[in-house]
Amino acid sequence: MTVHTQRLSWKIFWREWIRPAYVILIPLSLLALVPFVWMILGAFKTGAEIRQIPPTFFPKQFTLENFRTVLTDPDLPLLLFYRNSAIIALANVVQVLFTSSLFGYIFAKFEFRWKGVLFWFIMALMMIPSQLTMIPGYLMLARLGLINNLLGLILPAAIDPFGIFLFRQFAHSIPNDLMDAARVDGANEFQIYWRIVLPQMKPALATFGLLTFMFNWNAYLWPLIVLTEQRVRTLPIILTWYSTRMGNKLHLTMAAAVLVVLPVLLVLMFVQRWIVKGITMSGLRS
Repeated sequence: MTVHTQRLSWKIFWREWIRPAYVILIPLSLLALVPFVWMILGAFKTGAEIRQIPPTFFPKQFTLENFRTVLTDPDLPLLLFYRNSAIIALANVVQVLFTSSLFGYIFAKFEFRWKGVLFWFIMALMMIPSQLTMIPGYLMLARLGLINNLLGLILPAAIDPFGIFLFRQFAHSIPNDLMDAARVDGANEFQIYWRIVLPQMKPALATFGLLTFMFNWNAYLWPLIVLTEQRVRTLPIILTWYSTRMGNKLHLTMAAAVLVVLPVLLVLMFVQRWIVKGITMSGLRS
């Protein structure tokens, strides 16, 4: 294929596929962002302006009073709820990344009896709706005394079937020569995993770590069932309680919602460059 032909094929590909995709995706993305932007702008509006008809999109006068009111509310100790949510989210990220990467590496690079059966059994767990396991899960936690305990939301989440699948796919792309060279140098299997394999999985670690963090930070139903006391509840539950308590004071509810989603945005800023790479490389090999 000549250089001219290659350039022509790229032009055709750009014209026929890329540009139409952008024309469709960009407006849809902007449309999806409208409620989120509305929430952020509403957090800077006064109570009178946010109830104004017709409504305004941009605040006539930006104010930080809403955030000051939320942060100084004695009935809403946000630092306590931030701590609860952070402990649950970060602990689950650490343990799930460890177990998923380790099991994914084992399923990708080792041969053992019943490997295929065990892997498909783990994959079958993804087909079970979480609602079916809530009652037996609650009864088990009650027997263990983990109701109204943050460990009740940490220990049951130690194994993630989707994470094992993701890291297995990613581990297939790691050359076996790296591990063979380490074995020749005298490294044991865990040293190979920790020093050779894990650093190669940074894109997958960042991608799945963000997904796990977002899932646990935004979780509502299961924490609502397990954590019934106010002192151990997480931010999404408290946000619902605060919204009900504030009634029609939407400017305060939006300010509280912005404070709740802020940590997720900060985490996204640090790992965004790894996300697309992690998702793409995890599907390179079957």
